[in-house]
Amino acid sequence: MSENYFTALYNIDVRDKTKQKNGLNYLSWAAAWSEVKKQHPDATYCIYEQNYQIKESNERGEQSYMINRPWHDDGKTGWVKVGVTINGIENIEELPIMDLRNKPISADSITSADANKSIQRALTKACARHGLGLYLYEGEDMPEDAKEQADYQKKCMDIMAKKCKAGEKMKEKVGELCREMLPEENGNPTLCNDTGKLEKLYKALLALRA
Repeated sequence: MSENYFTALYNIDVRDKTKQKNGLNYLSWAAAWSEVKKQHPDATYCIYEQNYQIKESNERGEQSYMINRPWHDDGKTGWVKVGVTINGIENIEELPIMDLRNKPISADSITSADANKSIQRALTKACARHGLGLYLYEGEDMPEDAKEQADYQKKCMDIMAKKCKAGEKMKEKVGELCREMLPEENGNPTLCNDTGKLEKLYKALLALRA
């Protein structure tokens, strides 16, 4: 069976094209779209607009007319809606319009520049729904305590691998330390759900000397 298009896009390594902001990984819309078009030249995207009423007053009185605006609002906050179609399948991403601190901007303060930034991010995330760079967002919606736990699990595994490269003697010390501090998990950090214990193990591993 041939590889499906989602798997093919998911397996593209885009990590060297990412940037980090406020602790989150970002892939630029240009990098995402170029990778998609390389694989699927017929791919398209759509920015869904909102029909918006404008009222103006002049010498002839108050007039109103409708315009299409590339963002939506409910009178309180705003959001954008972008769809990406690949192989006839459309995935849509709706994204809040946020400020530099990732906080929603009030509807009456949104500018076209704010909306454009969110449109670019929504385009990237819509591509991710098709597989491209999806792994960058895995865990983004996890609770903060779960994120911290996963972070320390990874830190422990990384430092363990690094220390073990120093030789058999160090490898034995790493194993003994892990089993001593995580006896119920047989020394395996990935089986530990206690962030406090993982943090202590990480610091102990950092301090471990041959």
